[in-house]
Amino acid sequence: MDKKPREVASMFDGVARRYDLTNTVLSFGQDRRWREVTRRALAPRRGERVLDLAAGSGVSTEEFARSGAFCVAADFSLGMLRVGRHRGVPMVGADALRLPFADEAFDAATISFGLRNLVDPAAGLREMLRVVRPGGRLVVCEFSTPTWQPFRTVYLNYLMRALPAIARAVSSNPDAYVYLAESIREWPDQRALAELIAESGWTDVAWRNLTSGVVALHRAVKPS
Repeated sequence: MDKKPREVASMFDGVARRYDLTNTVLSFGQDRRWREVTRRALAPRRGERVLDLAAGSGVSTEEFARSGAFCVAADFSLGMLRVGRHRGVPMVGADALRLPFADEAFDAATISFGLRNLVDPAAGLREMLRVVRPGGRLVVCEFSTPTWQPFRTVYLNYLMRALPAIARAVSSNPDAYVYLAESIREWPDQRALAELIAESGWTDVAWRNLTSGVVALHRAVKPS
């Protein structure tokens, strides 16, 4: 897909007001479980510095921060950050391909449902590698490919037909969900994403399927 950063940022600005509610409806409430599994995989600890990239309104950042870690929400959609400004976590408008942070500034980095929206996902993975200390952790939670073929067919039909229809009823910008559905359909499968993460410099890459592969959780470590 031809992803123009300003247009994608503007699209997220347009859906910001009801984005979290829409996600809960479209995922049948699974988004809460996906966030919890991501938090457990990241395992933030008191005193650590954690970057939550493509954090949107900071829902996940706020949950990570309950561990006592210093968690920063970064996103290129200022509209999304404004919606979450009440959450009490640091928020930074940031381009994922040119992060405004020093080398090795964080103990861990995570990105949920945002990597596929980058114009260059590999460059985004390398930027996260740059800002994480040696031995630091990466967790990527992203839509993926259902592992059972019959379910995969049903899921793809839902994405391209039912998802935009449901979004029209609950979203503040339903047309944006046509783009989101297409971006999910065209995204690499679990193994291909693992290879991309490894090629970007991360090691010990592994993944876990959630909801029969609708979502995959990839973990990796920066070489010491």
